[in-house]
Amino acid sequence: MSRTYSIKTVQKIPVSLDQAWDFFSKPDNLKDITPSNLGFLIKSKHHGTTMYPGQIIEYTVKPILGIPLYWMTEITTVADHTYFIDEQRFGPYTLWHHQHHFKAIEGGVEMTDIVHYRLPLWVLGDIANTLFVQSQLQGIFDHRFFATEQKFGIWPGGQEKIVRFNG
Repeated sequence: MSRTYSIKTVQKIPVSLDQAWDFFSKPDNLKDITPSNLGFLIKSKHHGTTMYPGQIIEYTVKPILGIPLYWMTEITTVADHTYFIDEQRFGPYTLWHHQHHFKAIEGGVEMTDIVHYRLPLWVLGDIANTLFVQSQLQGIFDHRFFATEQKFGIWPGGQEKIVRFNG
């Protein structure tokens, strides 16, 4: 079994908690903050306009050489306006646990993402993580950071982008 890796990102957004939650809690908006080169496509039909515990979301992504991969996640937990968690049920990882936290702060919202993931193929998964998975995930979160700034604006006075990898 490969190691368990984690990523933590923090971004301040100059909008209300209601605005941030309204956008990020709608699965259809995920495509707006995902790099287009991943070929991200939601395949499932949603039951309602916002996420809820037990919701299954199916999509395809093309992370390697344009080859489509099937990915299914479940929204396991939703605490309204505070956090939600999605977990992979089928897909490229042996573990994918993604926490999305939202906290009202002076001037806006602090959004924190924490991802724990594990790759298949034991030591080969660890090598793949070192060679390209970690940098690809870094690129996805960099894109998300930029797309969020484009949608909601830049935090006044700028901000230090916080991205931490462990594992």
